[in-house]
Amino acid sequence: MTEHDAPRYKEIAKRLRGLREGMDYSEAELAKRIRADVALVKRYESGESEIPVSFLMDVAHECGVDLTDLISGGKAYLHNYAIVRKDEGLSVNRRKDYDYKSLASRFTGRLMEPFLVRVPPKEQAQVNCISHKGQEFSLVLKGRLELHLDGKIEILEAGDSIYFRSTISHGLRGLDGKEALLLSVII
Repeated sequence: MTEHDAPRYKEIAKRLRGLREGMDYSEAELAKRIRADVALVKRYESGESEIPVSFLMDVAHECGVDLTDLISGGKAYLHNYAIVRKDEGLSVNRRKDYDYKSLASRFTGRLMEPFLVRVPPKEQAQVNCISHKGQEFSLVLKGRLELHLDGKIEILEAGDSIYFRSTISHGLRGLDGKEALLLSVII
């Protein structure tokens, strides 16, 4: 496998480490500043595992850079508005559980992170729950979605939405053997 064929998170891991070093933070100092375990910082910087977008957002905010810088290596440059045409969002291939497309990667100084998320169908036992700082809003655009929230299961259909604290454990799966499509905004 060439470097070009490597998973996207390996490229992100290099930028993550470079940013931390550029800020002159030790792994322990960065972990303390973003309220994370130092073992997580080391694991994500190693490029050996996928990196949650919430972790990247925390690092970006702490270091005063745009999330786009970490994810793509490019700069956000639009200040008044940014249009993202259908199927043109920045792919954020950082987790195998879902397919994320950033809908505001070119806008600088974002206060929220909007994503178009494709959630594949899977067995209930395969749902991977996570938690992170912040809050989320999700609107189901297509399909049916099973949402695991701190041990409780909610079923959402097209047109349904939810707003929740991201600090509670949450995970998703498409239902009826089909993927679900949702607009998810993280702050």
